[in-house]
Amino acid sequence: MNKDPWDPGKLLKTSGSYWQACTLQTGVHLEIFSLIGNDQLRAEEMAQRLGADVRGIKILLNALTAMGLLIKCDDLYANTAEAKTFLVKASAEYIGHIIMHHHHLVHAWSQLSQAVVTGKPVRKRSSFGEAEERESFLMGMFNLAMEIAPQLVRQIDLEGRQHLLDLGGGPGTYAIHFCLANPRLRATVYDLPTTQPFAIQTIDRFDLSDRITFTPGDYVEEDVTGTYDVAWLSHILHGEGPEVCKGVITKVASALEPGGLILIHDFILEDSFDGPLFPALFSLNMLINTDEGRSYSEAQITKMLDRVGVKEILRVPFRGPNDSGIICGIVAG
Repeated sequence: MNKDPWDPGKLLKTSGSYWQACTLQTGVHLEIFSLIGNDQLRAEEMAQRLGADVRGIKILLNALTAMGLLIKCDDLYANTAEAKTFLVKASAEYIGHIIMHHHHLVHAWSQLSQAVVTGKPVRKRSSFGEAEERESFLMGMFNLAMEIAPQLVRQIDLEGRQHLLDLGGGPGTYAIHFCLANPRLRATVYDLPTTQPFAIQTIDRFDLSDRITFTPGDYVEEDVTGTYDVAWLSHILHGEGPEVCKGVITKVASALEPGGLILIHDFILEDSFDGPLFPALFSLNMLINTDEGRSYSEAQITKMLDRVGVKEILRVPFRGPNDSGIICGIVAG
């Protein structure tokens, strides 16, 4: 619930907040922060390197300075400490990929009224077939998971578990961190074939190719093969409608051994559907981008699990950025 009172100032700030978002995204898209790196550069030099208009670059640099992302001294521009950490490509904590994913969504969000009136997406999933957008999405998910996974895996007890299914695992970030935290655990990342190169590269980077494998497939259209004693479903239910979600959970439950643990990680709504804020807004993102996707409430996810015989269902005491949560249960024998 938004507790701050609405007044004209707050309404206008909210209405125009996309100006700052677009400015940040443009800075990342043009690689302004990476170009500066640890140096101090003049606008003219950056314009020359980028093949850009000097006036346009100056206006952008001054706006980024006003936002507190650049430091201006005389006519020289430098990165702030935060920009060096999060917006320079060479940094291990770079989050530019997810910012570029947001950039690719701007046009669709500008058509939100159409999506609300028609109930239909204005941006089809096939858009992710474009290499640049697919990379931004996958590596953006990697950026976010790298922030969340280390703290998350400490709150999930997988002692004695042997084989984890990371369904729709993308680059395999969670499988990697679960394996790092549980030396006897092996994992299978199951995702679309287009994801495989990113996953293999990431798994190799952590020297876990002997314990983590990738199985290409479409978990919506195809069966989930293999046998597992724990399954991790992170941010995949929100992309589908209720019937597809039920089908996916049924497939996963069938692939789990009796006593197997199923874990669902997603943006979880309150049962009244009107909060928290980010899951409520994310439902709009799914309205724009998918045929039936949405955020689900705890009660809805619990009912889906109960329907396939999952017992001991509970909410894990974890709250991630943007109000992600975890619901788990045990597959009955």
